[in-house]
Amino acid sequence: MAEPPLAVRRRSRLGSAPKRSRPPAGPSATCSPLDLKRANTGGEGAPAQRPYCNDSEEDMFGDYNSFCEDDSLLAQVLDTEHTRPQDAETDVKAAGEFVPEGLPLGIDQRKQDNSSASEIGVICGGDTEHGFQTPESDPLDNKEDLGDSLLDELPSSQLLYFAEMRQPSTGSERSAGTKKMDVSKCSSLDKIWRASSPCPDSEHKNRSTEFSRDLKSDSCKNTSLKDHLKNALTENAKAQTLKVSKTKQLKEAILSEEICVARKAIGSSSVDIGPFYGLPSKVKDLFWQLRGIETLYEWQHDCLTLECLQQRKNLIYSLPTSGGKTLVAEILILQELLCMQKDVLMILPYVAIVQEKVWGLSNFGIELGFLVEEYAGSKGRFPPIKRRCKKSLYIATIEKGHMLVNSLIETDRIGDLGLVVVDELHMLGEGSRGATLEMTLAKILYTSKSTHIVGMSATLNNVGDLQKFLQAEYYTKNFRPVELKEYIKIRDTIYEVDSKAENGFTFSRLLNFKYSSNLKKADPDHIIALVTEVIPKYSCLIFCPTKKNCENVASMVCKYLNKEFRSHREKEKQDLIKDLKNIGNGSICPVLKQTIPFGVAYHHSGLTNDERKSIEEAYSRGVLCLLACTATLAAGVNLPARRVILRAPYVANDFLKKNQYKQMIGRAGRAGIDNAGESILIVQEKDKHLVQDLVTSPLENCYSNLLPEFTKGMQNLLLSLVGLRIAVTQEEVYNFLCHTLLGVQQQLLSKEKSLSELVKDGLEGLIEKGLLTVKIMEKDQNSKITLAITRLGKAAYKGSIDLSYCNLLYKELKKGLEGLVLESSLHLLYLATPYDMVSNCSPNWMIYLRQFNQLSAAEQTVADMVGVPESFIAKKASGQAIRKNVDSASVNRLYLTFILYTLLKETNIWSVSEKFNLSRGYVQNLLTSAASFASCVLHFCEQELEEFWVYKALLTELTKHLTYCVKTELIPLMEVAGVLEARANQLYNAGYKTLAHLANANPETLVKMIEHLSRRQAKQIVSSAKMLLTEKAEALQEEVELLLKVPTDIPGTS
Repeated sequence: MAEPPLAVRRRSRLGSAPKRSRPPAGPSATCSPLDLKRANTGGEGAPAQRPYCNDSEEDMFGDYNSFCEDDSLLAQVLDTEHTRPQDAETDVKAAGEFVPEGLPLGIDQRKQDNSSASEIGVICGGDTEHGFQTPESDPLDNKEDLGDSLLDELPSSQLLYFAEMRQPSTGSERSAGTKKMDVSKCSSLDKIWRASSPCPDSEHKNRSTEFSRDLKSDSCKNTSLKDHLKNALTENAKAQTLKVSKTKQLKEAILSEEICVARKAIGSSSVDIGPFYGLPSKVKDLFWQLRGIETLYEWQHDCLTLECLQQRKNLIYSLPTSGGKTLVAEILILQELLCMQKDVLMILPYVAIVQEKVWGLSNFGIELGFLVEEYAGSKGRFPPIKRRCKKSLYIATIEKGHMLVNSLIETDRIGDLGLVVVDELHMLGEGSRGATLEMTLAKILYTSKSTHIVGMSATLNNVGDLQKFLQAEYYTKNFRPVELKEYIKIRDTIYEVDSKAENGFTFSRLLNFKYSSNLKKADPDHIIALVTEVIPKYSCLIFCPTKKNCENVASMVCKYLNKEFRSHREKEKQDLIKDLKNIGNGSICPVLKQTIPFGVAYHHSGLTNDERKSIEEAYSRGVLCLLACTATLAAGVNLPARRVILRAPYVANDFLKKNQYKQMIGRAGRAGIDNAGESILIVQEKDKHLVQDLVTSPLENCYSNLLPEFTKGMQNLLLSLVGLRIAVTQEEVYNFLCHTLLGVQQQLLSKEKSLSELVKDGLEGLIEKGLLTVKIMEKDQNSKITLAITRLGKAAYKGSIDLSYCNLLYKELKKGLEGLVLESSLHLLYLATPYDMVSNCSPNWMIYLRQFNQLSAAEQTVADMVGVPESFIAKKASGQAIRKNVDSASVNRLYLTFILYTLLKETNIWSVSEKFNLSRGYVQNLLTSAASFASCVLHFCEQELEEFWVYKALLTELTKHLTYCVKTELIPLMEVAGVLEARANQLYNAGYKTLAHLANANPETLVKMIEHLSRRQAKQIVSSAKMLLTEKAEALQEEVELLLKVPTDIPGTS
């Protein structure tokens, strides 16, 4: 009978704790940390015990305080060294050919039949210091991660020692057993070094190859175990603690391992896809830390485990607003980035939502090692930088997403895009933006079979057409985390919407609110009665038909509210007023000044970006309890409320659509805050029948807009197809069109002409404009007509220029080269003023003349060059008759240029709006449009049109100034997502003057130094700054790698 195996065991630092031994693994035990975790929570057999871990204190020898107390271990070691044969083969047999993978910490033993105690548990020779006790049932190949789990307990000297052992040595050839042991030891160390490597996979692979090659030449060191043990004690006393925390290193190694496991799981069709839907458990922790999400809704789990997603089929899913659709998309995005190692494109409808999403996902990027890149307004690089190691999440507006896809197709990199997520998929049916979205998705489907498309929306009806277009599966649930009750109000009676009732409504209650005669005249719709039932304890939104109506309703409500409403969170309201004054350089809207003390404000496009953000933040914190807003808020940022009131069933002068109605009432009910949400539609008697149809009718169908938006839709698509060489003959173009939403719906949308006739007409129009040419290729007596794009055509689709203005833009840029006035930015600004805002411009002629008279001589030359003489403006201002014909488009465009010119000089929207007698929202919109158009003109001039080389440098700087419109020193801070001018000023004055300052800031310090900055906002600002800094550093690193790369075609080399 063999004696019990001998082992060195650890003793916990908690002196009273009992001694622990590692239990034998069950039959299904695995080697990865991930699998060990699973065994703890739900695996069969005894749960694996986690070794005690302490970074500051180490106990190499466990229960043995010294060799003096119990020398049996040392005696057996010495006895074994003297009695064991030194032959390499005998060593291997005696050790049972067992080589622990990982860092050995005790005396290893493998039980053998009929072996004595002296033949068990000792491994000598080579570079091994110690062994560790191993369960009998553990197979040899499963020790790698077991060793890893003990890394955290190693003393500093041991890690330094093993680091030294990585160096190649000379000497006699090693035994097979020793080589095996060293490889094992190396693999565990490599895991730690690999986790902190900038490019783990490739670097580890190279290192492993080199190290295994070195092993062949390394000699066997016959150092005794006794000497190694003594050495270790000495080194422990001398060595300095490593700067990098071993706990952190181990966590990174575990995360890397979990990602590898998740990749395999995602690739399989198994239902069990890992700890958190194929993702590392760290992702689940981040959702809890950053979002407060601990568990998913049942429908979210069902959707994420759909068979079609496991098979990488396209998916459309639809749920009511606030159902949690975005979380599913984010998990799918993280799966693609981390597990599939592919880039992802997320398309969102508006710039504000893009910025909000960049802000929200930067934390995940920093923690999980991917990049978040913003493609909105003037931001975005085409084509995007090809990253060596990190993957990118591109968050883009519809227009920028289309440009991005074009650039990836052109550079043959569309396959790098593993997933495309489209939020608000119903936007396919909305004008020119819908046409652009359709083109984007059709190109992806046609050019990349490996790119997965996922679309989501709350308002879809004709899903069959969309499924056919996207070749997608469909998932839907009528789920809301908070119940929504719909009501309508006629006079003082409230009815509940009931689809089972004969007329769609059932009586609910009468309003119980005493109205004076004056109040009844001021508030005939009983708005005050409805809002005072919920505010200030709960929040409320009132959707109004027009911007002016929003301001009027907010003022009226405050006029008749009790004075006690002013005392609710009074200090925070005063702080908000102070903030808004700072934004306006001392000015504040008189309506907001009157309403904010009552917790009321308005929200529409007439606000500046800074004002809108301050009001949204105050509403989210509960400082404001009532917002009077337009329909744009329903499709914008997420601002839910306990009660939503629709002031009238109209948007401007148009009757409400079912989609719009659903978007608005979907804001009612806040998950985790309210147990129910309410919507109340105020209806006049005359509109009662229309409203009955509205609440009972289905959602509107989604139709292709390629035909209605001909130049921005059909012609733009045809031009880019030829330019990207997706289709170069009329037949190929027709074949592509059959795969669009228009192709699916052609019988409904093109009754007068067939699709082939539409294609023919579109191509002929492009040839007439000089954007395409026809080539006849003759081969074997057969002629083939192909299409080719001209330089102008290529510049047009690359710059996303509306083909209606393409030739006009080219002429004006060409004319500008003849005498470009660079004394000021006026001439360049005129060229970057957007055409699509010209038709809605109505100049104030007195203001126009005043601005004209302030121009320098050189600037007046610009006016003459563009065809707007001073005499014309003077006659217009004095009301005289005009005989000379002057192009009104040029006159209006120059007026808009004057606004932009003044804005760049003064950098204050408030003062400029007062000077030109315009709403500050209009000025803000003009500035945003000009920045975006300047970016498009830059791409138009950049590559194809060599004659416009001079514009490249000039427009680059102009675009940056238009994008931020602040003093130059604030631009680096405003590049950070979510930081607008007011916040940038605060940060700059507090000493945070560069991107590096922000990226390395302490959020707690920021909260103390910056007024009205919450802890959550501070953390997001720091994360966004870190992400941007990382992105810029990665871009520079890519350039360095490219410069240092050795060409493969150097002359004279084989």
